[in-house]
Amino acid sequence: MDLTDAEAKAGLRKDLRARRKTHVAALDARFMALMFKRPPSPVTALVPPGATVAVYVAAPDEAPTLAYAQHFHEAGHKIALPWFENRNSPMTFREWVSPWLDDILVPGPWSGIVQPGADAPEIVPDVLFVPLVGFTADGARLGQGGGHYDRWLEAHPGALPIGLAWDCQLAGDLPREAHDWPLHAVVTPTRIYGPWEAQE
Repeated sequence: MDLTDAEAKAGLRKDLRARRKTHVAALDARFMALMFKRPPSPVTALVPPGATVAVYVAAPDEAPTLAYAQHFHEAGHKIALPWFENRNSPMTFREWVSPWLDDILVPGPWSGIVQPGADAPEIVPDVLFVPLVGFTADGARLGQGGGHYDRWLEAHPGALPIGLAWDCQLAGDLPREAHDWPLHAVVTPTRIYGPWEAQE
């Protein structure tokens, strides 16, 4: 990636993060509490019986995942969270044995982000709900810049990545490189972007 591409992505991340922060701050707490409480039925249909489902621990302005984790756990799915030995290690996934119990998670190498303990079973998810800074209607994703999900998905091409985002994170276009892994779908509070013609 040349410097121009790097600068373009860095500028987009800054703008989209600011847009997301403003959007979330303006949400009525009563309505925000109702958002991302249950996966829409077309999304639930993408998760096969017995599939392991990965979520992420959401930062304050990110689309929340806890209710999705609880929903799929109740439906009999194993739940996975990203796990890092240190900041230089590759991302793997370990089982979150109960998304009803936050105190079984421990601080990870990234400030403010918790993860399963090192004794939790390492598992490979079949479906991943992934964080993002920005996305396009046809599935391009702008992540945090570390490339962890792109590298993991390249190594596990059979896994199904689904983005969770606020509507304000939609971008008309994003820089795309060979290593950028596309999303199968993106879910926002008002719409599903994916390979079907559906809105929720």
